[in-house]
Amino acid sequence: MVAPKRRVFIDVTPLRQSRDLRVLLGGQLVSLLGTQLTAVAVPYQVYRLTHSSLDVGLVSLAQLVPLLLCSLYGGTVIDATDRRKLLIRVEILMGLSSAGLALNADLGPRIWPLFVLPAVTAGLTAFDNPTRSSIVPNLVTPEHIATTSAMNQVLNQLGTIVGPALGGILLAGAGINFVYWIDVVSFAVAVVAAWAISPQPPARHATRPGLRSIAEGFRFIRGRQGIQGAYLIDINAMVFGMPRALFPAMALSVFRGGATTVGFLYAAPGVGALAGALITGWIAQLRRQGLAVIIAVIVWGAAIVAFGLTRNLPLALLFLAIAGWADVISAVLRSTIIQLSVPDRLRGRLAAIQIGVVQGGPRLGDLEAGAVGNAFGNEVSVVSGGLACIAGAMLLSRLLPGFRTVEVGPGTVPIDPEPADPEPADPEPADADFTEADLTEADLTEAAPSATPPAGPPHQTAARSPGEPGQ
Repeated sequence: MVAPKRRVFIDVTPLRQSRDLRVLLGGQLVSLLGTQLTAVAVPYQVYRLTHSSLDVGLVSLAQLVPLLLCSLYGGTVIDATDRRKLLIRVEILMGLSSAGLALNADLGPRIWPLFVLPAVTAGLTAFDNPTRSSIVPNLVTPEHIATTSAMNQVLNQLGTIVGPALGGILLAGAGINFVYWIDVVSFAVAVVAAWAISPQPPARHATRPGLRSIAEGFRFIRGRQGIQGAYLIDINAMVFGMPRALFPAMALSVFRGGATTVGFLYAAPGVGALAGALITGWIAQLRRQGLAVIIAVIVWGAAIVAFGLTRNLPLALLFLAIAGWADVISAVLRSTIIQLSVPDRLRGRLAAIQIGVVQGGPRLGDLEAGAVGNAFGNEVSVVSGGLACIAGAMLLSRLLPGFRTVEVGPGTVPIDPEPADPEPADPEPADADFTEADLTEADLTEAAPSATPPAGPPHQTAARSPGEPGQ
């Protein structure tokens, strides 16, 4: 009777096995809650000051350039430095940025800090999130990669639900400045959590940060339609099917509510996503992951269309929850595809590109939704965006057959050869990758006596086997 449940509900075995994973995810949850409070407070404050959905979209657009630039360079830094130390520094800087927002609210709000400081935070996010994503696979065994991806989604959705809902209540009661100061405290907790985990040194043959390292990451993506599709279909869904920039205006004009209604609209997708993430145990047995992502994105687009066609708040929240459920299935599968297709030496760079897509797409979507909403009305913007999302998913399915048919698993993971001899006679080229299927039993037997375990706690050593999946 236990086995069927494990195919449905999320497996928490990695949390029991890894103390570092528990600490890292705990700090991430607290930080997410604070970040989501600010994610509601900034657009709400901008709209109250300007009464323009376009300005709300422009705030997100201002975050796009630093996010993309830092994503390109940040991945090379992540792969070449101690990821734990980098995470601590980045969390401190993000806390200072939130403190700037709080001081701006305390001293009398000006509009320019609401553009500049979130843009700074967005650039730092391009270091923060990929660093976490690069650390997690070192803390678990290969068979738990999909499970840890699902756990990360559970945390994200908890933050997405509780943060916006609590943010709406606090905005209506305690005020905007109080919300920002809570975010500052959440970053302090995240710094302590990052300090408490074990060191995360770079790979022995890590590439130095710079243009050559960036180019190496893009060369790896070239020709791999599974990874390309995972990136492009998320851009499609977020640019056309993410109407969050319209939530403040729709809460006031369509649903006749206020700050609390804004919070509920932001939180509703997270409710559905959390429910979906908690029952993702079946994903580990799923094949044809690319096709499943395509179907999930089509469901997302259809739910957004339905949301745009209703003026009943409970029904609108239900459609947003359905959209969130489809999105989390897509997110877990896309993350699994990437993690099981990338070697450790490229993990930071590919994770940074993924974060650039995940974080950049919604900001472009905010601009698209705000511009169309100003020109043709909010409902037209939502419905047309959902329809464009569906059409884009179908087009990508046709243009990238390798994505539609992709199947990944522990045996598809490229391996980073790290020989004990510091001067190997004929090392593998930097772009070469191979999998466990390429190693014969004799190869493994011959290599075993000379293998030198990496420094770190016992659970990390066990996890960094030749078949360890990358992200």
